[in-house]
Amino acid sequence: MAVSTLSPAIVTPNPNYQAFRPKPTSATFRVTALASSNSLNSTTLISKKQICQVGLGLLAASVVSSTPLDANATRIEYYATTADPPCEFSYARSGLGYCDIAVGSGPEAPRGELINVHYTARFDDGIVFDSSYKRGRPLTMRIGVGKVIKGLDQGILGGEGVPPMQVGGKRKLQIPPRLAYGPEPAGCFSGDCNIPGNATLIYDVKFVDIYKGNRK
Repeated sequence: MAVSTLSPAIVTPNPNYQAFRPKPTSATFRVTALASSNSLNSTTLISKKQICQVGLGLLAASVVSSTPLDANATRIEYYATTADPPCEFSYARSGLGYCDIAVGSGPEAPRGELINVHYTARFDDGIVFDSSYKRGRPLTMRIGVGKVIKGLDQGILGGEGVPPMQVGGKRKLQIPPRLAYGPEPAGCFSGDCNIPGNATLIYDVKFVDIYKGNRK
């Protein structure tokens, strides 16, 4: 929103922004000196100064709010994944649904190796329950050896008609309960479970790269 459309009479200051406090200038000291000799002129100058400060404060707030922060870049992409248009799933014999939002151009996912992926995980009603984007870093996982749920293994590595993902690719997966966590609740801590039993899960997966660190 452009600053020129804002009016100090209707704008509510954002509590997240600190008030703009310009450094003292010679004009400030001149107002102080005039106060002892001419209260009327002093009042007029102070009023103008206050109006100026309000305008500059709004300008500073506008600049801050319109400038993207690097720390929030992954969160922005996370919110974008929740708004991806629905795609038409193809289904493997296992019941896994998959569709490619973007086909990668890098190497395929290697079985048994560590890879880095970004993901957003939702229930089939659209509610997000987990995301690597919110943590600000991709998840490193070993693929194809049962270290993750079966739907992710098959959905990334491929098999039964599902093509393997390539580095740079983005894929949406519809994972039925038997390829996810089955009839038992999962993600439980102190009696509270994040995932109910027999839950169908939707994963938006981005294959970032193959992990280049220790692969043991």
